[in-house]
Amino acid sequence: MIHASLSPQISRRRILGAAALVLPVAMLGGCATPLGSYGVEEGVRRLLTLSSQRAFDRLLRPGGFYDDQLTRLTLPETAGQNNVLAAVLRTNAVRGRIAMALNDIAVDAADRATPVVLDSIRGLTLADAVSVLRGGPTAATDLLAQSARGAVIEAMFPEFSNSLRSDATEILSAIVTAQTGIDYSAIARSAADQAGNAIFRAIGREEAAIRADPRRTGDPVLTALLLGTRG
Repeated sequence: MIHASLSPQISRRRILGAAALVLPVAMLGGCATPLGSYGVEEGVRRLLTLSSQRAFDRLLRPGGFYDDQLTRLTLPETAGQNNVLAAVLRTNAVRGRIAMALNDIAVDAADRATPVVLDSIRGLTLADAVSVLRGGPTAATDLLAQSARGAVIEAMFPEFSNSLRSDATEILSAIVTAQTGIDYSAIARSAADQAGNAIFRAIGREEAAIRADPRRTGDPVLTALLLGTRG
């Protein structure tokens, strides 16, 4: 049986918990000088927080990874496979079922990564926040990925490791009955690495969309910062 999707209540609770970083800005709509209260560093953090919220809102839905070409995980190639196992894993039917299982596990794994990403945003060191805001469409996400990618992958690895050894891999288990050679840890590590990269690609996509039209965020501080650093 493919690994069950995470509880919507848990996912929403983690995402909404991060909203506390963004909601106060909505009350500044009538403030004549919003930049006087919120600096550029806070603007970068708000940009990343909103981008992450939107990305995880997509990823934590059923099919959140598999249904999106940008984030879909593929079955990794692993070393040490015997000829029989390698032949079986080359068949589209088997690879498709296992890939779907990995993407299903990724949803639960991403739930583990959510607080890691949000904590990393809060603790991010911004030596030159202005250059980040003036950077490319994913400049803030790129900086976050450099800082947090390793921690995100480590947070997700146990979910992949545990699930791959349980009900998500009936096909692999059946193969192992006759043939050995599957390195579960290597598959889990590769899947966690793929999922980590997918998370930052998803955040980067949201960042680029916000930069393209910051007024749609309804955040006067973020809008002023992004529009003010253009040119």
